[in-house]
Amino acid sequence: MTATGAARVWQRMDRLERATCLRINRGCRGSAVHAVFVAASRLGDGIAWYALMASLALAGGAPGTTAAMQMAVAGGVGVLLYRVLKTRLVRERPFISHAAIRLGTAPLDRYSFPSGHTLHAVCFTILAVSHEPWLAPVLVPLALAIAASRVVLGLHYPSDVAAGALIGAALAAASLEFWPG
Repeated sequence: MTATGAARVWQRMDRLERATCLRINRGCRGSAVHAVFVAASRLGDGIAWYALMASLALAGGAPGTTAAMQMAVAGGVGVLLYRVLKTRLVRERPFISHAAIRLGTAPLDRYSFPSGHTLHAVCFTILAVSHEPWLAPVLVPLALAIAASRVVLGLHYPSDVAAGALIGAALAAASLEFWPG
């Protein structure tokens, strides 16, 4: 697909998703809910996942170390994948494309598709919970909050988040298949 062809596809998708993004973005402005999503987004920058990996490796013995290593390797592959996709597909973020959508927190990079935060939240949650099921009540809501925060804060379209979730789930599944714990 040419750059102009990709731009036309994104423009059509952006128009389809604009109303949803705007409604979600406006619904959480200036409230305590907004602060929760900013916090979730910041946790998704990596701090929660690094702490989880370190905790698993330090307190979980050999199985915990395996889980932490799986997460680190899958996370590295995830970074490579989403960077390649973002730089090739160059979808502008909602707050850039639509002036009515307000930016809720600074983005880590320029482009929108796919959501790297969601990719890693889903991947790490699946991997951690597959090794330590008792973590599900904490990690599943955290992953959902991180994914939602990306749309609430004007950083991503719903399709960016969905693509990130699918890629993250696929990475976790591949990791579990080829490197069983």
